[in-house]
Amino acid sequence: MGTVRNHRPSSPSPDRRRVPSGDGLVPLIGRFFPAPVAAKVPEVIFVFWVVKILTTAGGEATSDYLKTYGNFGGGGIEVLVILVGLVLQFGTRHYRAFAYWFLAYAIATTGTGVADFLHLDVHIPYAGTTLLWAAILAAIFWLWQRSEGTLSIHSITTQRREAYYWATVFATFALGTALGDFTATSLNMGYLDSGILFGVVILIPAVARWQLGLNGIAAFWMSYVVTRPLGASFADYISKPHSLSGIAFGDGPTAIVFALAVFVLVSYLALVRPDVQEPLDASAARTPPTPPPPDFLHAREPELEVD
Repeated sequence: MGTVRNHRPSSPSPDRRRVPSGDGLVPLIGRFFPAPVAAKVPEVIFVFWVVKILTTAGGEATSDYLKTYGNFGGGGIEVLVILVGLVLQFGTRHYRAFAYWFLAYAIATTGTGVADFLHLDVHIPYAGTTLLWAAILAAIFWLWQRSEGTLSIHSITTQRREAYYWATVFATFALGTALGDFTATSLNMGYLDSGILFGVVILIPAVARWQLGLNGIAAFWMSYVVTRPLGASFADYISKPHSLSGIAFGDGPTAIVFALAVFVLVSYLALVRPDVQEPLDASAARTPPTPPPPDFLHAREPELEVD
């Protein structure tokens, strides 16, 4: 009689979250905050990208304004705000628009401050800070993939995965800040031309996803990184003086305008809830996978699972 092999069960559809191993709790954090019961991040819809770009722009202007209070004063405010954001976000058990976007805005502000500190105070050139944050981001991705087997935003259902997610977000903000300053200043492109450049670059992953079959997770994170220099470049163009290729609206007024725009859109998301991820259910997990639509902005991405 031949050897009977245990057949591996068919994998769930590619738009579903992978079931995590263990409790997924993070040491220390797990002692004070509850474990998630559903996805902790929003579904990727068009409004997500709009709010993300506005958040990056507002964070850039806010951080630049806080610099007027010096490294201790401004930096202290940034640290305080990000700590409040972490408590709010990790204190929820599922995605809540205000908690999520408050932390994203706080990271946008603090990420800018850290990247600028490395350049202005530590005197690392923009090319150096860009490479530094690119290496940090790559390391986080590697650790996340090795630990969890997926980088999908639809897998953020445990504290550990959420911690990886927000570490990635911080690195992307810092990298994007350094990259935007590098093109605008080191390459002498100016803020407007840099913004236009990144406006074109951000479309490349979408086109590659649609025409070349680029993996959806890769396409998402590529575009996510570019949102930072895109938003920051236009924020700097609006706020900076004419001598720096801006239109001199001012850091403070620019920060207020973008913050109000983010508040209005996040209020809409909190009330209408179009970006809440659908819960994983057994019947859906048994459904055979279907080919994804071409637009990765509105579709859940197929995952490259690593066992």
